[in-house]
Amino acid sequence: MKTSELRTKDIAALEKEVSDLLKAHFGLRMQKATQQLTNHTQLGKVRRDVARVKTIIAEKKRAAK
Repeated sequence: MKTSELRTKDIAALEKEVSDLLKAHFGLRMQKATQQLTNHTQLGKVRRDVARVKTIIAEKKRAAK
């Protein structure tokens, strides 16, 4: 997920994106716990995507003040 794509979205869409990413992260963690996860790098990618979206949300909220 590119930062430029995220910056074009509004805060509501970004918060939905965070929610979806957290659900995906939970699913990956469950797959890891049951030893069904084959690509362990997905966990880190999703975690970084969550942080990236949260950072952009904070920037937009700060700019709106």
